[in-house]
Amino acid sequence: MQLGPDGSSQNPMMVQFFTWDARHPDMSWWEHLAKEAPHLAALGFTQIWLPPPNKAMEQTGRGYDAYDLWDLGEFDQKGSIATRWGKKEDLLRACDCARQCDMNVIIDAVLNHKLGADRIEAFRAVRVDPLNRLRDIENERPVKGWTAFDFPGRLGKYSSMRWNFNHFTGLDWDELAQTNGVFRISSERHKGWSRWVDTENGNYDYLLGIDIDHRHPDVRNDLFSWGSWILDTTGACGFRLDAIKHMDRKFLLEFIKRTRNHPGRKRLFAVSEYWSANLQLIVPYIRAFHGQTSFFDVPLHENFHRASKAGASYDLRTIFEGSLVKLRPGDAVTFVDNHDTQVGQSLESWVDTNFKAQAYALILLRCHGYPCVFYGDLYPNDECFDEGTSRTLKQLLLARKSFAYGPMVDYFEHKNCIGFVRMGDSDHSGCVVVLSNDPMLDQTTSKVRMNVGLHQGATFHSLFDGTRTVAIDHDGWGAFPSSEDCVEVWIKTGEHQ
Repeated sequence: MQLGPDGSSQNPMMVQFFTWDARHPDMSWWEHLAKEAPHLAALGFTQIWLPPPNKAMEQTGRGYDAYDLWDLGEFDQKGSIATRWGKKEDLLRACDCARQCDMNVIIDAVLNHKLGADRIEAFRAVRVDPLNRLRDIENERPVKGWTAFDFPGRLGKYSSMRWNFNHFTGLDWDELAQTNGVFRISSERHKGWSRWVDTENGNYDYLLGIDIDHRHPDVRNDLFSWGSWILDTTGACGFRLDAIKHMDRKFLLEFIKRTRNHPGRKRLFAVSEYWSANLQLIVPYIRAFHGQTSFFDVPLHENFHRASKAGASYDLRTIFEGSLVKLRPGDAVTFVDNHDTQVGQSLESWVDTNFKAQAYALILLRCHGYPCVFYGDLYPNDECFDEGTSRTLKQLLLARKSFAYGPMVDYFEHKNCIGFVRMGDSDHSGCVVVLSNDPMLDQTTSKVRMNVGLHQGATFHSLFDGTRTVAIDHDGWGAFPSSEDCVEVWIKTGEHQ
């Protein structure tokens, strides 16, 4: 899959360019992206993951509350023309700025559900056990639901499809009885929940809102058309697929294959969100998709989270145990945090500042996995920003761009202090990385002895503090300490960023 512009030898890297509550005080979010594109390219990013660009159910919606996929901030719907992120013309300008800076754009595709319907419809449904969706807890009965989507502001432009209850499998609100629950829509046309979804809660087809039936031919045709249209319209080069454990796997696989079946799209990038820290639950999905999509390494994120909570009691030698990047590095998109893991969000599992920099070093400076950096850790914001983390992160980004190349050798010998060497290649000298999780370690005695290969007799200095040096003996060995900040990157003296 394409991870950046063709012909580049630079280490590829993605940035998630939003937080959950992201807003800019002086301009639209798309204008902010356009302005920041040169800076992001200078830091070494090759792809930008955008928030969902579609019209949401409300004016401030992030797009995960998807109302109209075909409205990118062009039509007066749901109280405004612009989405939370801006108008369509601003989006297209931002995408163009990214391309001019040799960065690809990734679209967040919310294909599981809809919200914010235009009308109520009457139909029949069965209430099911939320903890076992295969068990009915009431008989079939009449209900009313917000299931009619007319898109009156768009008037059929781009797509003439108007959605109704026949295009959905379930909902969580009966307007007739004024009752919450999980309701499976039933009629002669309905086939029930899809079989090709995750088995959590018996069957995890239903997640939220009005659940889309991906077996319906009209639904399939509309979403297949949208997939090609959004890439043509924005010039984007791939998708982040939201909430895939709740969607029909056969549909998703066909969606990816059909979208790739166009000139210039054979290497279209795709990454899927299957949220589970249990690698054994993810592996069957990896096999089912036959290499057509990569997956976020949620188990590795969970290891980072646990390491940040456990402090010095966590054994760093086990940091990659049970992770996707260890089992199948070519399928892993590694990350430290994202919009869902922020404090107060649905999947809260924030990696604290005591381990944030170490976690980023482990995804950015190693040769395995494709790293994704979170906007909230990089840019000032009111939700989760830490100035020290951002400062160190920028240095690590430049280290990835300039030094972290070539074969890798691990020295994971101490539970609280580990290291690894990137040996470099014909164009890059490589680097040495030392990480610890115990600020009380004696920096003068707690060192990792590592071999740097062909740099016998050279001197290495700290990327963060040029006055700190390590002498390499004539066999290529050096004793490399960490630092008070628990992250240290060593580069050969005389090499420049």
